[in-house]
Amino acid sequence: MDVSQNGSVRNTDTLSTVAEFEECDFSKLLDRPRALNIERKRSYDERSLNELSIGVSPRLLSKNPENSSRLVDHLDCTSSPGRKSGLITPRSPNVLEPHPMVTEAWEALRRSLVYFRGQPVGTIAALDNSEENLNYDQVFVRDFVPSALAFLMNGEPEIVKNFILKTLRLQSWEKKIDRFQLGEGVMPASFKVLHDPIRNYETLIADFGESAIGRVAPVDSGFWWIILLRAYTKSTGDTTLADRPECQKGMRLILSLCLSEGFDTFPTLLCADGCCMIDRRMGVYGYPIEIQALFFMALRCALLLLKQDGEGKEVVERIVKRLHALSYHMRSYFWLDLKQLNDIYRYKTEEYSHTAVNKFNVIPDSLPEWVFDFMPTRGGYFIGNVSPARMDFRWFCLGNCIAILSSLATPEQSTAIMDLIESRWEELIGEMPVKVCYPAIESHEWRIVTGCDPKNTRWSYHNGGSWPVLLWLLTAACVKTGRPQIARRAIEVAERRLPKDSWPEYYDGRVGRYIGKQARKNQTWSIAGYMVARMMLEDPSHLGMVALEEDKQLKPLLRRSNSWTL
Repeated sequence: MDVSQNGSVRNTDTLSTVAEFEECDFSKLLDRPRALNIERKRSYDERSLNELSIGVSPRLLSKNPENSSRLVDHLDCTSSPGRKSGLITPRSPNVLEPHPMVTEAWEALRRSLVYFRGQPVGTIAALDNSEENLNYDQVFVRDFVPSALAFLMNGEPEIVKNFILKTLRLQSWEKKIDRFQLGEGVMPASFKVLHDPIRNYETLIADFGESAIGRVAPVDSGFWWIILLRAYTKSTGDTTLADRPECQKGMRLILSLCLSEGFDTFPTLLCADGCCMIDRRMGVYGYPIEIQALFFMALRCALLLLKQDGEGKEVVERIVKRLHALSYHMRSYFWLDLKQLNDIYRYKTEEYSHTAVNKFNVIPDSLPEWVFDFMPTRGGYFIGNVSPARMDFRWFCLGNCIAILSSLATPEQSTAIMDLIESRWEELIGEMPVKVCYPAIESHEWRIVTGCDPKNTRWSYHNGGSWPVLLWLLTAACVKTGRPQIARRAIEVAERRLPKDSWPEYYDGRVGRYIGKQARKNQTWSIAGYMVARMMLEDPSHLGMVALEEDKQLKPLLRRSNSWTL
């Protein structure tokens, strides 16, 4: 494995124009297949809405007649990324002044580059050589996402393209764990480059969960791969990568695992503990919010990228049906605000038939005491899990931020999530952004839920630890909801300590005061997460790479009043 330290930062000052968009009905995608002869390097957003029988403003089309032969990002309907990847967000008035740690961060990110046969293909998890490497010397799919976004924002897309193609090749490998073969569409959790000095030959070695602690396959890797493919397409305007037959097949294989029919009565995705960022036993099995939000985001991104030819059209039809069911289920049953909390507090149990209010037979006595003090008068969030007789009321950062970016959350719910973060600043941000989940589990519950995991003790690691990488997700959510001041404040908190502490993986303590007891230093995604957050706040047009506008057809008729009406 070669690690490069060269490269200079390329700055771009070009501003994107403010996008114009209309309300979109993606169910009309099913009307006709789209044209397949797409020119290279033209904006992904310029493909015709007319080809998909979707209404669009004549004024917008008249500005550029070429739009009539191109496909627009029909779900977010945003402007061309050829001038940067804009949502309808102008340059922020709260532009941050240049900070010396940005240069340091870029240098560190470039040192983490991994090369395969002369081409950069990713970044290693950490450059900390003070302890045993374990798998921190590998390229993780989920870890690379903020690094990829940083390179895209800096006008360096080739490494992202290389990563997408190499992980796609790994997907096609045979995947066995103890004589059991995994699904064809499973993406690796990570890979590493092995160099044979005798033959002077390099090979890739992938981990699909067979080497992971706990031996759990990563459900989230495939979702992140689709999301990153869309970000690359949005940023560069190059549709040829997503249109490649192998990329189309890769998306279909990932989605075939998730859209398969079975015994489950819910549209949410059933999965095992340890299948996502929280990759150890932490009680996130079943229907965790992180997976459901990523699932929703990946479905919407795939809807933009898939060709509607023979196989693609069938997948698109299944995506559309699932999106409607999934959005209704999540917005109805995972959403919690003061009104809904009070309703649960007064639930009746053992209800039968379609008229049941307490549909999952949740026992009111199972409500944790902390949630009554945690819930503000104005605010709300998507809880961690919902399944029969179980509601996990913990707040999870990644799931709620992705819910905002994907528009799984309605605009009103997105505002309520931001209200909650502001109201509970000390608990969720504290002295180092951002809590991966809140609150920590401890005592007897900790022993049962984690299996006495010594790494996930209270307020440490995944059990209430603070993770700087989540800063980019928080910032993106803040920019999308028009609350950049929240992100600015969080970034300033992080800048006081991150470089001084050598960019740790995570922080411990109720407010994130201590460097994690087993945290690696120079953690790549801590570095990249900060850089993406800062670049996005300085130029909000970057938001278009990772955010989708709400589709009005997905909005269910919620029967519950929401916190913003209080």
